[in-house]
Amino acid sequence: MPGINRAKTWVLIAALLGLFLVIGRLIGGPTGMTIALILGLGFNFAMYWYSGSIAVRTTHSHPVSEQEHPELYRIVRELVAADHLPMPEIYVSDMLQPNAFATGRNPEHAKVAVTQGILQILGERELRAVLAHELSHVANHDILIASIAAGIGTSISYLAQFALFFGGGDDEGGNPLFLLLAWLVAPIAAAVIQMAVSRSREFQADESGAYLSHDPMALARALTKLEQTAKQVPPPRSVSPAEAHLFIVNPLAGVRGGGVSRLFSTHPATEERIQRLTAIARDLGQGSAVG
Repeated sequence: MPGINRAKTWVLIAALLGLFLVIGRLIGGPTGMTIALILGLGFNFAMYWYSGSIAVRTTHSHPVSEQEHPELYRIVRELVAADHLPMPEIYVSDMLQPNAFATGRNPEHAKVAVTQGILQILGERELRAVLAHELSHVANHDILIASIAAGIGTSISYLAQFALFFGGGDDEGGNPLFLLLAWLVAPIAAAVIQMAVSRSREFQADESGAYLSHDPMALARALTKLEQTAKQVPPPRSVSPAEAHLFIVNPLAGVRGGGVSRLFSTHPATEERIQRLTAIARDLGQGSAVG
């Protein structure tokens, strides 16, 4: 399935852009579209540029040396060498919840962090698989992709608010009922597509990381442990929903909902992730036992 998730991501972003253009033409007119796009992209460009520093601060992460965590450095060095990536900065978070994340605007400015909790419950193979997943986010430029999706999504929200308070760009857009409906529906539709982009990137990182580590079932076992514990051990209050997509499992998971709630989930269902990893294991001629 190489490239399928990548293509799906860009189809979703194209849909998000198409939604922006349609909503913009109907309710904002050219002026509203321009203002919304500038505001949305400007805000999210700043988030893209500073996301690494923000994530490190809110998760109470601190840089660690090779002397402090030699095994962590050894695993990361092996993986970046195999994937021809620059060595990222390595952080350990004080979070007791087992989790991990990668951030940074490009591979040359990447940060990879693991929590104290994850170091306590994962074995070496599982930790290696998790780090391969996170480094795949770096290699796939997922922070940039997420920022593009967020920029367009935020622009749609700004556009809807602009139209509601200042009127539409033409006769159809000037209808108050239409403007109210657009104000309510457009941001929801944008959020649904944006979350679909996030889930697609998680699938892609699972796939890329599984092939990088050559150990997809280790990642499957790690995901099972991490999700179970994430529902029991809360993250710091400083971790916001806007940062949930950075982590390998949703740090704010709680009790998973079904139906509509999954449309707004930043992560795919763990069961589906494990099914895909099992298929990769079969493709590699490996066993498919999670336990």
